[in-house]
Amino acid sequence: MVNRIVIGLLAILFTGQVYAVTQIQATVDRNPVMQGEYFVLNVTANADLNAGSLDTSILLKDFIVGRTSVGRSTQIVNFDSSKETRWQVLLSAKNAGTVTIPAFTMEGVKSNPINLTVAKAGSQPQQMRNLFVEGQLSTNEAYVGQLITYKVKLFLAAELQRGVISSPEIAGTEIKQIGDDTDAVEVVDGRRFRVIERTYSIIADTPGTLAIKGAGFSGDILVEAPRRGGMFGFNESRPMQAKAEDTQITIKPIPDVYQGDWLVSDLLIAKEIWPDEQGNEFEIGTPITRTINVVASNADSNSLPDIKLTMPDGLKSYPEKPVRQTVVRENQVIAQYSLTSAIVPTKPGTFTLPEIIIPWWNPHLRQQQFATIPARTVTITGTVAAEPAQIIEQTETSNNSSGIWPWLTLLFATLWLITLALWFNARRQQHTTKLVATTPSKVPLALAANMNDIAQACDKNDVTLVISLLQHYYSAQLAKSMTLSDIAQLSTVLSKAIHQLQQAKYSESTSSIDKGLLLKAIEQTQINQQQTAPSALSSLNP
Repeated sequence: MVNRIVIGLLAILFTGQVYAVTQIQATVDRNPVMQGEYFVLNVTANADLNAGSLDTSILLKDFIVGRTSVGRSTQIVNFDSSKETRWQVLLSAKNAGTVTIPAFTMEGVKSNPINLTVAKAGSQPQQMRNLFVEGQLSTNEAYVGQLITYKVKLFLAAELQRGVISSPEIAGTEIKQIGDDTDAVEVVDGRRFRVIERTYSIIADTPGTLAIKGAGFSGDILVEAPRRGGMFGFNESRPMQAKAEDTQITIKPIPDVYQGDWLVSDLLIAKEIWPDEQGNEFEIGTPITRTINVVASNADSNSLPDIKLTMPDGLKSYPEKPVRQTVVRENQVIAQYSLTSAIVPTKPGTFTLPEIIIPWWNPHLRQQQFATIPARTVTITGTVAAEPAQIIEQTETSNNSSGIWPWLTLLFATLWLITLALWFNARRQQHTTKLVATTPSKVPLALAANMNDIAQACDKNDVTLVISLLQHYYSAQLAKSMTLSDIAQLSTVLSKAIHQLQQAKYSESTSSIDKGLLLKAIEQTQINQQQTAPSALSSLNP
């Protein structure tokens, strides 16, 4: 009994070690087929062969040969093993009529030839296919620089396993995808299709006629196939390719009557966003946020012009980096340009912001039009910090002798100063207790702490915090609420330091706070305030 088992196992191991090809079979997944439509050629050999054993070059005369995949399998039935090599070749017939797929030869064994009927392209209704691709242009005639949309729709009546949609091919143009793919369901002549849609933008640089090679699809779908020798059908992966029809478009040059930078769009709107709650009246040093938006239909955001802002003397503008974007809304391509700037008034008066005019070409009316933002008048209130009076001491020298009178004058003045000093010293001793009680000894410590906070905020380059601390600092100093404009009027050096802070906050380029300039300005302003403030000893003067 044991010997029989051993002999059986040895027979399994050594039987069929050398497999010779005895049969090659060729089939197609359907017949007839459509011209230009891909179908699958299956070639099966009952042996384990090299993938290169199948020579597909004999098909190039009548077919476009696509992707070729190879699979191998081994079957054991009642201790009898068999191997199989299977090729799947994606083919597309070049011409309509009757075409013969020739026999394939491998190791001296030939397959059967196949007579294939090829129907003329377009003769089969689309709803009878499992997969097809459509391409649609937004217009057949456009101008140089005009945005043209090309929509690709992939119709699927089978389950998609994997696949890739290729973009249309056009020479001398800029092509890019807009937005994301959409997935929907459509019913075509009573048959339900899954539809994947993708939108491309096309912008031509030169006039003339452009040939467009339609977009295509390449991938695998799952189709139901009967299992050989069984009662049930199973899904199998089948490679598929499809392509949209080729087309062409006429590109027209820029009209001679057009004036300005070329911009073509179906519709263009320019508008301004202004802080309406403040009206048109502002204070010196108070930043004004202004946003200009340009919206164009069926245009690319890169084609929208850069807005150049001109400011009258007395207003300074600090623009941010413009924002451009292109989106698809309700089957329309919308281009947007947004420019935000901070306008800082530097002196009082009435100023006019100039009108903004954007020329553009309407392809439907075939005429030039203009989008405008009207001029705006603003009133700036407040006063500019006055220049500190400069005390110039002039020393006059004279070589002329005045005799004894200068010496007598000096003697009497010295005696008067000594008498005044003795009297002042006596009065000061009488009021020492009163002065100590009325002097706010904690003020210097509070001021030093505030100065330290401002210095630390400068080290962090936190402009907003520095401005806030500065307002709290001088509000405590002067016992009233102080705005940035009020602080700037205290001294010229402080006005310059605050102007540098505004540049650091609103400038487009990154800049740091000038810590030395700000702290020096605060110190100099404190000295001036102490000199001009009423003295606590004024009541003691005779």
